[in-house]
Amino acid sequence: MKKEAIVLYPSPLIGHLISMVELGRLILSVRPSITVHILLSTPPPSEGPAAAAVTASFISAVSASSGSSISFHRLPHVTLPPGFSVRSAVPEIAIDLELLRLDTSNVRNTLESISEGHHVRALVIDFFCTYALPMARELSVPCYYNFTCGITLLACFLYLDSLHKVLPKSFKDLDRGLTIDVPDNPSFHPLDMPANLQDREDQTYQCFMDSSRNLQLAHGVIVNSFEEHEPRAFREVIEGHCTPGGTTPPLYCIGPLIAAGDDGRSEPINGRKEVPECLMWLDDQPSKSVIFLCFGSKGIFPKEQLKEIAIGLERSGHRFLWVVRSPRDHPESDLHLLLPDGFLDRTKERGLVVKSWVPQALVLNHGSVGGFVTHCGWNSILESITAGVPMITWPLYAEQ
Repeated sequence: MKKEAIVLYPSPLIGHLISMVELGRLILSVRPSITVHILLSTPPPSEGPAAAAVTASFISAVSASSGSSISFHRLPHVTLPPGFSVRSAVPEIAIDLELLRLDTSNVRNTLESISEGHHVRALVIDFFCTYALPMARELSVPCYYNFTCGITLLACFLYLDSLHKVLPKSFKDLDRGLTIDVPDNPSFHPLDMPANLQDREDQTYQCFMDSSRNLQLAHGVIVNSFEEHEPRAFREVIEGHCTPGGTTPPLYCIGPLIAAGDDGRSEPINGRKEVPECLMWLDDQPSKSVIFLCFGSKGIFPKEQLKEIAIGLERSGHRFLWVVRSPRDHPESDLHLLLPDGFLDRTKERGLVVKSWVPQALVLNHGSVGGFVTHCGWNSILESITAGVPMITWPLYAEQ
């Protein structure tokens, strides 16, 4: 008799991968007899060596801790067609989506291969992996979305198809005095919509439209939130107000689901867990005295902005832990060259700057952290709420 399996297909960004791994762990906690298979697609060209190293370390640690319960399947590398590159005028999100579209045949082949030895009960896909849903339907595999943001944004995306039908033109071309109403959302102006949705002729807009329609065809939508956190949005979705004339998929709220206390990215060294430098530094700081700054996997500032943040931190006189990513147009591994002259030396007694990554859940739950400057990524929001850490919000991209 074939063993039961669930296949998870995240987009190749570390935050989305972590979300899928935590979903897999949750499934295993209630169904330990099942096996979880996670598909790894070609990373976008914008992902530099540091981000790739963090992802590889995370995968290695999860594999070591989960044994055979969670297995990773790296899909064959796909090549972008001419015109798609980091240096082209094509938006980064369009490049990411094109890679996922090209991966559809690889996903199908891998799913069929897994099915030879397992009874695949479901395929769970990321919102950005929407091209896999028609393929799953062809194979008669139940397909669910793992929506990595809140219910309020889900309401917007479910309603996007209705907006497309009633609005005469692109959001960017609508009268600026016009207001748009979406169930459970305050009225907003057309230009308040995310940049990737402004032009209905844009390829990225078309992909989001496909996702909006495919959401209604899914066996269900798993969302990392909970009714008490977003009660109005929850009611609007389940009562069908976001899909007038359409089908509302079953909604499964599983939040707050956040990375385990040890999020799997500190690997054993000589049989012992290495304690990240930032945690040892926090151990020496007074209670709730440190402001933590971290802006997600795509939170990359230009060099000029990094310098302004540094100046502000220095003038504040407060203790800080700051995660810095190199600007795309100025890749630099030496923090001394990225930040103002002498900044690191002048603030070394009360501040720590870290390149690229820290174990965020552990940092937020540390007693020395008293505040969080965040880009408002949904994982970060939930981790901060769960840890009880006040947030200073600095939304940067996407739905934030």
